[in-house]
Order: sequence, then structure tokens, then C-alpha cells
Amino acid sequence: MKYKIIIDKNAEEEIIAVVHAPSFLTQQIENLVCSYQGADSVMGYREDEMRRLAFGEIECITILDRKVIAIDRAGNQYRMQERLRDLEAVLPSYFIRINKSALANEHCIARFDAGFGGGVNAVFCCGYREYVSRRCFAEIRRRYEGA
Repeated sequence: MKYKIIIDKNAEEEIIAVVHAPSFLTQQIENLVCSYQGADSVMGYREDEMRRLAFGEIECITILDRKVIAIDRAGNQYRMQERLRDLEAVLPSYFIRINKSALANEHCIARFDAGFGGGVNAVFCCGYREYVSRRCFAEIRRRYEGA
């Protein structure tokens, strides 16, 4: 397989992939290209600090105390001004819904833990835990089994 990238600020952006047959990789490339909307970060606020958070450094976006909160790789919590559904529309495809009020970066989920009542928790690399609903867990399982 060959890979070639040409950076030309004056040319119109386009992506061309020549493949023998569709595969999981081509589907992932298509999802990445289609979900990219020119943004690769969002603004987060913490106390007196305002910081641009790159999508890749966000582990989880959840609702805490009726506020949208992004949790980064260090476990820091940043308040977001956007609504959760608006963020879901601009985030890359590797952000998955894990319950009604949380989105997770699937690359940052360390493991899934089973709870006592049959529930499942996602444990992130930073140590944060978030409940995974049964409906979302079924979808996540289908996604991983298809990989």
C-alpha cells in the first residue's frame, strides 16, 4: 500500500483513495473524511482559565450538575459552552455515545467493568468512570465485533 500527501495551500482539498475492494480501513477513512468539518478543537473553561482542547486529548464529555463538562487525559474538567448534541455533530467519528448524557473517545476507554446490578461502566485512561447504558453498550459491542 502506498501513501502520498501533497500540501498546497492554493489547491482545493480533495482526498482520493484507490483500492482493490472496500474494507474496514476504507470505511474508517470515509468516516474520518466525512466527519471532518475543519475544526479539530473546542474551547473549554476552568475557573479563570480558557483553553483550546484538541479532540484527541478529550477522553469524555458528560453532563455534571446540569453543565456540559469535557474531561481531558489528565483528568481535568472543563466546562463547555456548547450543548452535548451540538458537540456530537462536530466531533470525529471516534467519539461514541455511551449513555443519554455522555460521549466517549473510544481510543481513551481503558476497559469496561461490570457492576453489581448487571450495569457496565467505561473506565477511561485518566481513571474517570462513566455508566454505559444497555442500549449504547449493545451498539458499542456491534461496532467492536465488526472491527
